[in-house]
Amino acid sequence: YKPKPVNWSLLGRDVQYMLRASNAFNSLKRQEDRLRYLAYYDPLTNLPNRRSFNEQLTRILKRAQRLNHSAALLFIDLDNFKRINDSIGHGRGDRLLVEIAKRLAGELREDDAINYFSDSNADDVDPRDRNTEIARLGGDEFTVVLSDVRDMRDVEGVAQRVIKTLSEPISLHSHNPVVTPSIGIAMYPQDGLDADSLVRNADTAMYAAKADGRACFRFYNEEMNARSVEQLKLEEDLREAMREGQLELRYQPQVDTLTGRVVSLEALVRWKHPIRGLISPGDFIPVAERTGQIIELGEWVLAEVARHCTYWETLGLVDFRVCVNISPLQFNQPNLVERVRHFLDTSGIDPARLELELTESAIMTDAKTNIDKLRQLNELGLDLAVDDFGTGYSSLSYLKRFPINTLKIDQSFVADMSSQDGVAIVDAIIVLAKTLNLRSIAEGIETRDQLRHLAAQHCDLMQGFFFARPLYPEDVPDALRTDYARDIADALRD
Repeated sequence: YKPKPVNWSLLGRDVQYMLRASNAFNSLKRQEDRLRYLAYYDPLTNLPNRRSFNEQLTRILKRAQRLNHSAALLFIDLDNFKRINDSIGHGRGDRLLVEIAKRLAGELREDDAINYFSDSNADDVDPRDRNTEIARLGGDEFTVVLSDVRDMRDVEGVAQRVIKTLSEPISLHSHNPVVTPSIGIAMYPQDGLDADSLVRNADTAMYAAKADGRACFRFYNEEMNARSVEQLKLEEDLREAMREGQLELRYQPQVDTLTGRVVSLEALVRWKHPIRGLISPGDFIPVAERTGQIIELGEWVLAEVARHCTYWETLGLVDFRVCVNISPLQFNQPNLVERVRHFLDTSGIDPARLELELTESAIMTDAKTNIDKLRQLNELGLDLAVDDFGTGYSSLSYLKRFPINTLKIDQSFVADMSSQDGVAIVDAIIVLAKTLNLRSIAEGIETRDQLRHLAAQHCDLMQGFFFARPLYPEDVPDALRTDYARDIADALRD
């Protein structure tokens, strides 16, 4: 063997070539790893993505079939995320999603084995090592797959834990939004034998949870499919109703406890369907909120209120106020203040004629930001009321800072005044309102006993069937001239 002489002049170039080749290889490998990661994982939350979820769910169902096990799919959607995202900004919205993912994974990791995989040959992984799979499908949709389910109560327990941990306020610097989840649950094998049907039915159950009030979970049942078809038809009919003028306003009087006079009215939307007759607001308002039609509906209500007020004023009626409900979706529009200002300018209505009613949960979703928005609305000359007070989660410290004028006691508390607890809650809200120098109004008054107690506790305003049902606009002038002082005095003497 005769060694080849080393060409020292070329050695440096050879080493440099090998180093460059090695670096290029490593760079390609990193890019390959990154692409593989992005193919199966969500880059924002680092949870498995839709592709990974679909593959995992298919394998889990195959394994469950082979081992004769049950499985559960939890389809999680964040309530009102779009309006929260628009309110706090998309950057903070992304950080909120990251925190939601951390909470979800952290909560379930406490006593569930969570593993993610994307290996196409992983069909035979021991199911005992992978009881729970979490994924983000996109947007504000997350899933949890539970394999080897032995008891439905275990599934309920997981759903309850998820709701509890995700519903805690999230600290994002100057914002503290509260995000609640609605969860639909589909069970294998009874609710679907394949991934597509299980996802479809869990999604249907999730919408049922939203329809039932949000921040809850619902198990799928076959009746939900019929309800989904009905909801789609209702959406189409509502769009037509708004085009064809099928919607009308009614006004329910609000009575001053001291004088017995009607001093304000609540505007309420009614839908007269040409075939189905009168459709309850409880049926179509959630549809309008879900589809975004509530924005157009809300603007129509304001325009109608302005038109009716102008007419009543021509009759010499000037001492009254109209309360208009503002939905959470309306309230969280970034340009809400500008829209309201434009309405006031173009309609010519006196701002003092209006009171905007906002739900407790809507203003508390991002309290720090909403304080400024409420202040701007108040500066336009509008009164502001917190509707359904006591059903949400108002912090007293925030309540003192909100530029509001009225606390409206939810009718569920008034209806429960036959119990000591119900009376205590109502009395506490009245005292709180007086302490904060706010008007108090109780809704849902139907009996003389309710009237007597509320009047004795000096609740400022009262509203309910005891005085009047919601009235047609043409009946409002007579109501504004009605005196209920004798009814109140008689009730106090009983």
